Amino acid sequence: MTFDLEKTLSGTSARAGMLHTDHGDIPTPIFMPVGTCGSVKGVHFRELREDIGARIILGNTYHLYLRPGLEVLRAAGGLHRFNTWDRPILTDSGGFQVFSLTGIRKLREEGCEFRSHIDGSKHIFTPENVIDTQRVIGADIMMAFDECPPGDSDYSYAKQSLGLTHRWLDRCVKRMNETEPLYGHRQSLFPIVQGCTYKDLRTESAKFVADKGADGYAIGGLAVGEPTEVMYEMIEVVNDILPTDRPRYLMGVGTPQNILEAIDRGVDMFDCVMPTRNGRNAMLFTYEGTMNMRNKKWEMDFSPIDPDGCTTDRIHTKAYLHHLFKAQELLAMQLASIHNLSFYLRLVGDARQHIIAGDFTSWKREVVGKLGRRI
Repeated sequence: MTFDLEKTLSGTSARAGMLHTDHGDIPTPIFMPVGTCGSVKGVHFRELREDIGARIILGNTYHLYLRPGLEVLRAAGGLHRFNTWDRPILTDSGGFQVFSLTGIRKLREEGCEFRSHIDGSKHIFTPENVIDTQRVIGADIMMAFDECPPGDSDYSYAKQSLGLTHRWLDRCVKRMNETEPLYGHRQSLFPIVQGCTYKDLRTESAKFVADKGADGYAIGGLAVGEPTEVMYEMIEVVNDILPTDRPRYLMGVGTPQNILEAIDRGVDMFDCVMPTRNGRNAMLFTYEGTMNMRNKKWEMDFSPIDPDGCTTDRIHTKAYLHHLFKAQELLAMQLASIHNLSFYLRLVGDARQHIIAGDFTSWKREVVGKLGRRI
């Protein structure tokens, strides 16, 4: 994978670039829909390509390891062939999912032993077998195995956890160098910066991973309950250190406002379940704010869901979507998910165009205040 930095601006760290992978090019900034088990919930790949304009999606190592399992994925020729998605895929390491299994996992130097949330069977993730698993999945971009400590961790635990994450990273890099892709396309490994909300730990981690000479870097362990301004501060600390000629991926973030503020601070890649999860619960994101489609105010509103949105938004009305949610029709969740994902992709695409045009700062100032309003 290579990355071309196309445009930077004075007065902001926002930048526009292009990631080149064997499954296609990715313009940045970019939002990546979350396809946990090999699919984006409620959304067909045709809609992802044509309506939403997704250029890359995520898969989850933990969930894909458990179902359908490595035997099936290897026999299918990897996730791309299994689910027929012919564009780039990024996989996380499964670390966040494993460490969220409070009470049914044991952490040690070797790795993390855990019990499946599906059937209680015992498994272990190590830096080595997580790399092997992502080789079998065939993701274009793979994440290093890390510990994602709780957001309220005290300094002592955060420092201990960071040391383990760094030792695991060295083992991930070694395993990556010892193995080869299985399906004829290149794969890249992104180290993950951790350190909770402690500036010195984030600085230490950013310097440690920057020395690995990776194709790109991820920022993990944020948006887990800390104040928003603290998250922005940690992004600034990290991005002041990470190489400017490599993409930066902020994991699991977030609201439209979060994304624009992070772009302003030099982040290139984002993912979050919020567009689909909130969509399934009747919340739509728009440039004018958020809409709860169960509210009675939409019952007689026959205007398009979003006249500037994707084809689905322009065809269906607010009244029709309100009716579908009230009637508990599955189509309601599908249409809302398509709308929200389309909006997120439009948001980062618009940000990219304003970076290239040179007026990103004034444009962001104009729109960011409206995005969180309730309509």
